[in-house]
Amino acid sequence: MNASLQRKLSLALLGTIAGVALVAGVLSFAAAYDEAQELQDDVLRQVATLTQGRGTNAAVPALADGHFEDHDDASRLYVQVLGQDNPRSLTIDQGGPLPVPVTTPDGLHTMMLSGESFRVLVKTSAGGMRIVVAQEADFRDDIAQGSALRTVLPFAVLVPILLFVVVSLVRRMFRPVVRLAEAIDRRGEGDLQPIADHNLPAEVRPFVRAINRLLGRVAQTLDGQRRFVADAAHELRSPLTALSLQAERLQQAPMSELARERLAVLRQGIERGRALLEQLLSLARAQQRAEPPAAGVSMQAVFRRVLQDLLPLAEARQIDVGVAGEGDARVPASELDLLTLVKNLVDNAIRYTPAGGRVDLSVESRPEGVLLRIQDSGPGIAPAERERVFDPFYRTPGNEQAGSGLGLAIVQAIAQRLGARVSLDDADPAVPAGLLVRVLLPAHGEAPLR
Repeated sequence: MNASLQRKLSLALLGTIAGVALVAGVLSFAAAYDEAQELQDDVLRQVATLTQGRGTNAAVPALADGHFEDHDDASRLYVQVLGQDNPRSLTIDQGGPLPVPVTTPDGLHTMMLSGESFRVLVKTSAGGMRIVVAQEADFRDDIAQGSALRTVLPFAVLVPILLFVVVSLVRRMFRPVVRLAEAIDRRGEGDLQPIADHNLPAEVRPFVRAINRLLGRVAQTLDGQRRFVADAAHELRSPLTALSLQAERLQQAPMSELARERLAVLRQGIERGRALLEQLLSLARAQQRAEPPAAGVSMQAVFRRVLQDLLPLAEARQIDVGVAGEGDARVPASELDLLTLVKNLVDNAIRYTPAGGRVDLSVESRPEGVLLRIQDSGPGIAPAERERVFDPFYRTPGNEQAGSGLGLAIVQAIAQRLGARVSLDDADPAVPAGLLVRVLLPAHGEAPLR
């Protein structure tokens, strides 16, 4: 989502909130600072008013010692008569009067007196006496800045929390879209079921519904293709069966040795055609969905049926085929699907294993599912070919065995429909030799049989 709408929206909101918070903080600081300064000016005015209440012509006595040992001189208020004498030539720190010019007009002023900045109020009483009330400006500024900073402090604390909350909310709002992308990415190639849109934002639903309509059209097209393959294979069954019967009858007729050899080749071709049609029908059935049984199917029962069907082929090729171990597990899948999947894998293993070889079947229950293993002692499949062998009609180079190249394609189609994973590996990695096929089937919590 680095270049996504989520990132852009988060950055836009963060930038806007940070900018507004900065402007609001500056304005609040300035307003609080001015308010604190005005409040301190009011203090000077009130002190001047109280001083005038002493009397019309009463002078303000100068302190003999204008400061206290344990008192902060910066916080003092200076109250004096404008032009007050300083006979002892005392400094400000020693309690002497401030050297305010006698020509200073009434009102508030900021002055540099004796090297220090002061805020000075000059006021003329009703009796004509001019009163000076002053305080150090640095002390006043510190108080005003502290007050202003305390006003801005909530912004400094709450704005980062608000930014974090905004990012979390944006991420949470986009979480259904991320989950939707992950769910679609986990789908198999043949899964064309509509996408659920009930938990999605209203802005995303039209897009999802458009995808669902597209998936529906693709499903209709694929169903039409599968029906065509199945119908074509079914329709070709009858002519090939008739040809096979005619060839059997023709074999009973008297003919030369050359004609009999050619008839044998013809019968082999007819049998290959019939096998191809059966494989095409199996592939068409594998690509169609079937409801799994409620109780699941025992894999040991599937193994027994497959061995019963393929035992004559194994004996003819002198292959030792059997089940390793007695463990069993139930798989919630169609029995026909499991029979077709295992039968194609075992048939391939028998056909490609040399005479005197061995084919072992086993099943193992694991937390993540049910693992089927079909291992043979044949030549195996080169790593570079292990992806392509699942393509329909693909056969590895140098392969001289009779077949149509549809066996592993049927296995892959069934595995995708069941949500299973098929992997090919060397049976003996040290040599390497043989082929080990692993099929991990989802068990959906079914308990293994013992």
